[in-house]
Amino acid sequence: MSFLNKIFGRRRIKGNCILTLDIGTEFVKALIVKVDESNKKGEVKGAGFESQKNFHMIAGAVTDIQGVAQTCKKAIEAAQREAGERAVQAVIGIAGEFVKGATFSFSYEREDQKQKIELPELKNIIQKIQWKAFNKIRQDLAEESGISEIEVKLINATIVDIKIDGYQVTNPLGFQGREITISVFNAYAPLMHLGAINSIAKALNLELLFIAAEPYAIARAVDIEHGGDAIFIDIGGGTTDIALLREGGLEGIKSFALGGRAFTKRLCDNLSLDFAEAEQIKLKYSSGEISPAVKKKISEIFRQDIKVWLSGVNLALNEFSKLSPLPSKVYLCGGGSSLLGIKKALEAGQWSEGLPVLKAPEVNFIDPTKIIGIEDKIGRLKEPKDVTPLALASLTIQLLGEKGLFAPMLRRAIRLMQT
Repeated sequence: MSFLNKIFGRRRIKGNCILTLDIGTEFVKALIVKVDESNKKGEVKGAGFESQKNFHMIAGAVTDIQGVAQTCKKAIEAAQREAGERAVQAVIGIAGEFVKGATFSFSYEREDQKQKIELPELKNIIQKIQWKAFNKIRQDLAEESGISEIEVKLINATIVDIKIDGYQVTNPLGFQGREITISVFNAYAPLMHLGAINSIAKALNLELLFIAAEPYAIARAVDIEHGGDAIFIDIGGGTTDIALLREGGLEGIKSFALGGRAFTKRLCDNLSLDFAEAEQIKLKYSSGEISPAVKKKISEIFRQDIKVWLSGVNLALNEFSKLSPLPSKVYLCGGGSSLLGIKKALEAGQWSEGLPVLKAPEVNFIDPTKIIGIEDKIGRLKEPKDVTPLALASLTIQLLGEKGLFAPMLRRAIRLMQT
């Protein structure tokens, strides 16, 4: 049995703590989370943050397994010291340009419309739908990358919508009808990236509970007020990841290779600084710790890069369906979102040119204290960069407690697709 088969089965935690590991281009973030499975709650008992070495990660992808493993080890040890506990099971998040997520809708015509839908038939339909979705994503990735036989694996899946002869239902069992249409969100990642994550987990003597697409985790971990439509933008060191929640369902995730490091490198080039010096100046610029004259100069330096970044947002959102309006609510997270000027540029609305956005953008930072089911007991996870590891913890607790009708079917379909 492959490591992927092990990951996707129904799991129970050992002890009462799990580790969440956000392996980013710029930082590794580790949390020790005490889990209350019966109440679907988690408490953060310890946190560790460690800078990545140059070129160990590029645009969200691991390029030096041993180097990244060593950085992860330092972050984990810091989290364990603070928590006073050790976790042997982990959920690890991945993101970047080759992590793909989309909602696939397929219609299945039943042979006997008078026959009531029963569990074996539904399982068979979902399995067929997942294979069709898998073949489509492989075709899309091949067209994008130019590699005809790129190996991808399904890492996350959730049912978005079910209709029988055009009527929406939440549980199709017992209904009659000719056509059943199921929409399912799937997130995929290349086998190469998943293999690197597995190697890191082995080097750290960790048992993987789940590998999760980080934009998917963020979208599931935030409770949207007054409706379920939103755009989530996670700006990391090497990439910007976008998740679209529309009409109550997660429609897809997109990514492009432009994040906080690009702005730091711009300062390196324009001010003849080394990377560490430029990073410190960038942080002081964003926190208002520099003089007005220097602030104005840096603002001019970043002006064009912010325009390029906005065009990336536009292009990513342009890949989604234009049949329905895009949400006006935009939620930001990730260390790169703290850059002064990013939020203001989004609020100006130029990124929405040519897109079906009907209202002026309403841009807010995700509040780390409002992540579903997670309480920060250490009291210092208050910044945009803290959202992703907290979201991974929230998703893990949701998945550990996930039962219902479709959860076991999706897990079964995933296992069958990994053999």
